Amino acid sequence: MKSCFLTLFLFLSFFTKAQETVDIDGRLQPILTSFFEYCDAYGIEYHEKLFQLKNIDMTNSLPLEEGNTVMGMVTRDANGEIENILINWVASVDPEILKVVAFHEFAHHFLDYKHTCQDCDEIMAVNNASYFNVARDWENQVKKLFITSPAYQKNHPQVSYLQIDP
Repeated sequence: MKSCFLTLFLFLSFFTKAQETVDIDGRLQPILTSFFEYCDAYGIEYHEKLFQLKNIDMTNSLPLEEGNTVMGMVTRDANGEIENILINWVASVDPEILKVVAFHEFAHHFLDYKHTCQDCDEIMAVNNASYFNVARDWENQVKKLFITSPAYQKNHPQVSYLQIDP
């Protein structure tokens, strides 16, 4: 009888876990798919982290005013774990801005990134004076983003971005 309850409990636990989904805004799905293609190319696992999220969403709830515009952010649960990736709707006015902002926010969660600088024309800058500078140098920017990421460095500590041909 105990084994029957244990089996039922394990089955229900698995079934409940399998039912979990992540709500992903359709406007962000192609960018997320591209990000995951880079994850695959650099050998970075993302599946488990994806299902830790509740939402990857465009929102109109982030500040949008002079001197206080938030283009994107991650939100955390009570335990400090990322549960939502939010992109300000204003980023969608240009596909290149949207791509830079989305990759920045995805990198916080999937690549374990913190910011790399205040304003330095890198994907992981706190602020970017020109998202277009980053977009014009996209392949180099993405290579640097992945190779210098904490998630990549954990498995490849000997690799330096400076060793890779741009």
